[in-house]
Order: sequence, then C-alpha cells, then structure tokens
Amino acid sequence: MIDIGVNINHNDYLKDLEETLLQCHQAGVEGIICIASDLSESKKIQILCEKHPQMWFTLGCHPHQAKSWTTASAEKLNKLIEQKRPVAVGETGLDFNRNYSTREEQIYAFEQQIDIAKEHSLPLYLHERDAHQDMLTILKHHYHGEVKGVVHCFTGSKDALHAYLDLGLYIGITGWVCDERRGQDLQEAIPYIPNDKLLLETDAPYLLPRNIRPRPKRNHPKYLPWVAAEVARLKGIHVDDLVQQTQKNTSRLFF
Repeated sequence: MIDIGVNINHNDYLKDLEETLLQCHQAGVEGIICIASDLSESKKIQILCEKHPQMWFTLGCHPHQAKSWTTASAEKLNKLIEQKRPVAVGETGLDFNRNYSTREEQIYAFEQQIDIAKEHSLPLYLHERDAHQDMLTILKHHYHGEVKGVVHCFTGSKDALHAYLDLGLYIGITGWVCDERRGQDLQEAIPYIPNDKLLLETDAPYLLPRNIRPRPKRNHPKYLPWVAAEVARLKGIHVDDLVQQTQKNTSRLFF
C-alpha cells in the first residue's frame, strides 16, 4: 500500500524517521506521499524525500496558509518544481470552515497554483471544507475538460462526490470513514466511488481511525490498513483486491 497523505513534518515522525518508515513497512505500507502546507515546508520535505526512495512529496500552499502567498510565491514554487519534480501541486484549495486566511487570499493562491500545475502537467492535491460549490466553479473555469488531481480527505455527501467524479477527480479516503460519530455521510458515499478513482490515505498524525483497539494517542501511516479494511467492507470487496486497485490508481495519478 501507499499512503497518499502524510504530514511528515511532525516531531513524532522526524525524531526517528527510520523507525517510522520501518513501522510502515512492517504494516504493509511500502511508501508515503508527504504533503506540503506552505512554501517553507515544501522546501523541507523536498530535501527530506531525496534521502528516502519510499517517500514522495507535494509542493504548494494550503488554504490555511494562503495569507502567506505573495506575488513572488508563484516564481518560488516554479523554482522548487524545477529543482526536483513533486508528484502533485498542493495541498491547495479552499477552506471556508475555519477561514484562517480570507476567502480572497485563498482564491488567489488557489488559482495561481492551478496555473502552475497545468504549466508543469502535474496533478492537483486538493483540500476543500465548506467550499464545495466555489471549488467546482473555479476548477471548471480553469479546466475545460478532465481535472487531473485528487480531492484529499474527502468527507462529503454522495452529491458532492458525484460532482467531483464528473470532473475526473480521484477521491482520497482517510480514517474519517472509521468514525461512527461523524462518518455516516462518507460511509454512505463509499459504494458510489468507482474502484478506479479511489485512493487511500491517513492524513497522519490527524484523523486516527476510531476502530483501532487499543486506541493509540496519535495517527500514523502504519494504520492505513484499518482504512483499507473499512473501505473494502463498505464496498463489499476483498481487502486484497481493494489494495491492488488503489495501488494501480496511485501509480496512474502520481507516477
């Protein structure tokens, strides 16, 4: 398995990265994609991943950090991409739930990153919270056909799912699907995700699957099998078949 979403720039992982990767390997997680939240972190994980062939990275600016995106940021991101190519541009998108950056700042940073992704023929690594319609409108404006990318950590309804699938996007599923309190909409949507559009991720250290016993304090990419098992159950297929399919999907989109 490959975990397509890990926030690797975290003390729990960096204090002993070799042990982190060993635990992943022992759990059957053979690789991880490390996601960037801003340009500073982009540079750090780009350097970090050079030393580890089982780690890949994205480059970009999360909507929470959009206030840090300036007129010079596009040039800086382009230079990073030219130094060592990422697997995607992002994490980018819109978050109108917390609004750590204003809507205007988020849209500006998002649209610029869309243009950069198109220029370099890279997929988008998308984040969306409470901004579904705005996200669709912007993507449709910039793309006049299929959008290459993934909706990371999808937690929405069947209607939202179909709208993203209509654009050609892949769907990333996290441990949210294992949450008996908040995950009902997502659980109901899982059977409607085509097998060839499904990706698996942990978003570690966040979104710990709540069905792990005994329950750990923090999420880890080694817990990806719990996500896979729950998705397979909801889709009514064998977990080995699900894993094989998501591996193919990961390679098709990112590599």
